[in-house]
Amino acid sequence: MRKTLICLVAALLSVSSLLISQTTTDDNTFSRWQFRLRGIVVAPDESADIEAIGGDVSISTAVVPEFDITYFFNENWSLELILATARHDVEAVGTAAEDIDLGHVWLLPPTLTAQYHFTGGDFVPYLGAGPNLTFFYGVDEGPTADDVEYDTTLGFAVQGGFDFMLNDKWFLNLDIKRLFLNTDVTVDATSALGATVGADVDINPWIFGVGVGVKL
Repeated sequence: MRKTLICLVAALLSVSSLLISQTTTDDNTFSRWQFRLRGIVVAPDESADIEAIGGDVSISTAVVPEFDITYFFNENWSLELILATARHDVEAVGTAAEDIDLGHVWLLPPTLTAQYHFTGGDFVPYLGAGPNLTFFYGVDEGPTADDVEYDTTLGFAVQGGFDFMLNDKWFLNLDIKRLFLNTDVTVDATSALGATVGADVDINPWIFGVGVGVKL
C-alpha cells in the first residue's frame, strides 16, 4: 500500500511538472490563484482490527472550518492544497473488556489534489485526487488507558464538487471528499488490563463541505 501511494505521489509531481512546462507567463486570460473557506463535516467510516481483546472502533464526527489554496496551470488544470484540523472522540467497542473510552485525538491532514475543472459557464464542476499526510496530536488517552499512540500516516484522497460563480471573482462552493486513511494505534492499558494492545485502524472519512471562494 505504501509503495502504491509513493508511486501515485511521484505521478502527481510528474504531471505537475508537465503542466508547469506548458504554462506561459504571458497568459493572463484567467485567474491563477483561488482561495476557498469552507465549513466541513468530517464523518469517519471507521473499522479496526484490535489485537488480543477484539472488537471494533467508534470515531466521532466533527464539524470544522477548512481553508484551501488553489493554483491554476491553465483554465482546466490546477493543484489544490487543503488545510484543516479536527478533534475526534475515540472508543473501542464490543471488546472482550467491554467498551473502552480512549479519549480524543486531533488530526492534521494536509492534502494536495490535482484537479480538472469543467469550464464553460457559471457552473464549474471539478474532480480531483492526490496524496494526504495525516499527523495525530493533542492526544487525550481517556479514563482507562495509560497512553495512546497514533502513527503518522500517508493516505490518498479523491474529491468532486462544483463552484457557482456569483461574479468574476466570488463564487459559492460545494465539495465532497473521501480520504483513504489507515493508522497503527498502540494503547498502553497496563493499569486496567495488564497489557499493551495494538490495533490496525481504518478511519476513511467522508468530508462534506460548503463554502465561499475568491479568484485573484
